[in-house]
Amino acid sequence: MRIVMAGASGFLGTRLADRLRESGHQITRLVRRPAERPEEATWEPAQGRLDPALLSGADAVINLAGAGIGDRRWTARYKTVLRTSRIDTTDTIARAIKQLPGEERPRTLLQASGAGWYGDTGDQAVTEEAPAGTTFLADLCRVWEAAARPAEDAGTRVVLLRTAPTIDAGGSLLKPLLLPFKLGAGARIGGGRQWMAWIALADWLNAAEFLLEREDVSGPVNVVSPQPVTNAQFTKALARELHRPALFTIPGPALDLVLGELAGETQRSQRVLPGVLSGAGFAWAYPGIDAALAASLRPEAVMAP
Repeated sequence: MRIVMAGASGFLGTRLADRLRESGHQITRLVRRPAERPEEATWEPAQGRLDPALLSGADAVINLAGAGIGDRRWTARYKTVLRTSRIDTTDTIARAIKQLPGEERPRTLLQASGAGWYGDTGDQAVTEEAPAGTTFLADLCRVWEAAARPAEDAGTRVVLLRTAPTIDAGGSLLKPLLLPFKLGAGARIGGGRQWMAWIALADWLNAAEFLLEREDVSGPVNVVSPQPVTNAQFTKALARELHRPALFTIPGPALDLVLGELAGETQRSQRVLPGVLSGAGFAWAYPGIDAALAASLRPEAVMAP
């Protein structure tokens, strides 16, 4: 396939681009600076500028662009960055697709979204049919997904990747936890009863490639493990994998003091299940948290999927 990618320099984008090249696909990376290599093309999403000719004849477009959710404290200014970095890129791509003649439009748009769509689900398990929640992240996902609608209206198959935090030693979920856990200072958050949606990095990559090829699947897809865990279960599993105790608790007010509004998101319960992927016959390599952590932290001891 000829694939155009936005967000190809991010954590997931870099790894997905590498995977797709290894599978024989031709990747064109959209960059916001002058293009320096034949496989790069320049665009200006903040100004809504993308030459539709760059997408003409492509088999698929993959959009993973967006500022990191947990990269910094959620000030009013950074919340604006979170929104614009997602909506501007998605809207620019979707409108460029719509401008193309029908025979030149990409058949597929894999569009990033987040499991944060559901807000706080408590103990209730939810699948793709559930409505958006009422949190900041839920509203962000709602307008983010809506920005892709022009491409869908034009007849392109749009798959909305409602991705959970990925389990990988270099990812935003595990990376900041490894040092304190290795020092024996691992801790659950609050009561630890809140549910966590998650997915192993290998399974996220497998799912993205699976959805790229499955032309019968469209709309929202929860890219999550079929076995969500509570924060207490995750804490115990990570401590067990690192052979360290995890005896502490981080009270909610203390987390609020350090992280501000972002702390509230870390304490929300998200019991999200992969209804569409399960129905489509996707096979997880690491459906359980213990195997996923072992694959990430001891890859030499785990058979590659």
